[in-house]
Amino acid sequence: MFSFLHMASFTMKIHCFQRNFSFSSSALVPVQLPSRMETHFWYILPDEVKSATLLNQYLDILSPCEKENVLRMHGDNLKKSALLARALVRTTIARYQINSQVSPTSLKFRKNIYGKPEVDWQNHYDRNPPPLHFNISHTSSLIACGVTLDSPIGIDVEEKQRTTKNNILSFARRYFSPHEVESLSIISDPEIQRLEFLKLWTLKEAYVKALGRGFSAAPFKNFTIRFRAATKGHLHLSGNSNSKASEIIVESSDDPKTLTSNWQFALLELTGSHYAAICKEKDDDTVEGKGSVPMKLTVRKTIPFVEDQCISGKDALVLVGGL
Repeated sequence: MFSFLHMASFTMKIHCFQRNFSFSSSALVPVQLPSRMETHFWYILPDEVKSATLLNQYLDILSPCEKENVLRMHGDNLKKSALLARALVRTTIARYQINSQVSPTSLKFRKNIYGKPEVDWQNHYDRNPPPLHFNISHTSSLIACGVTLDSPIGIDVEEKQRTTKNNILSFARRYFSPHEVESLSIISDPEIQRLEFLKLWTLKEAYVKALGRGFSAAPFKNFTIRFRAATKGHLHLSGNSNSKASEIIVESSDDPKTLTSNWQFALLELTGSHYAAICKEKDDDTVEGKGSVPMKLTVRKTIPFVEDQCISGKDALVLVGGL
């Protein structure tokens, strides 16, 4: 079915906090539910998945509709990307066990009125499922899934080498707010300007996806992303007590003096080749001013059924700022 390299067998290897474990190829390692202010970020590198046997195992856990959509893609690379995206979502959600009863195959999904997918627990046998939220984003070389508990989330990933057909400023004037265009226009170095544009685009995508409305219902020009000096403890990256980055806020163009305070952002550089943006709704206590609760972020690289690696605090992950 897929023309990929074959490997004889797989063993599950977990590299987290310097502890190693072995599992059968059919196992998924259970993960504790995130706390209310915690975000779990999982990603997979398609180039590292080279076994046709494993890809067919992923295909087996998809719904008939998902399988049809995957096989409808033209070319092996597009098929593989679509397959890995759906398999990542199913295997990630299934890790958050509910009385050890959730399997990747049993999960059902639905879309909101704007097309954002969500888990459909309505006909699930567990009557008290966790209020998990997830969002997925992918490029040809990296696929990611973000997970939160009781908090809407949006993520976006972009390749740092991505270019635009048009001039950066011309493109920005079409989609960005006047403040963002002005901030980009004062950058004289074309490469720095391009990277700052990508950071803004990634953050804006994540915000719109967190809102759950889609681009058409929340045009990029209607809000501004700003960077400011980080307040103490606005973000805690698991495994890295010294992580520092700019605090990121969003401002409505309808009322520039009013900052939208009920969203938290994180901007990451992954493997030195991608930007990843995360936007999640703040806890109610934080919004009401009862205390500043930082976002706790845990990042894991995975090949489902094969290997999981906690990379928070490692060189493969860097918190970045912007303008």
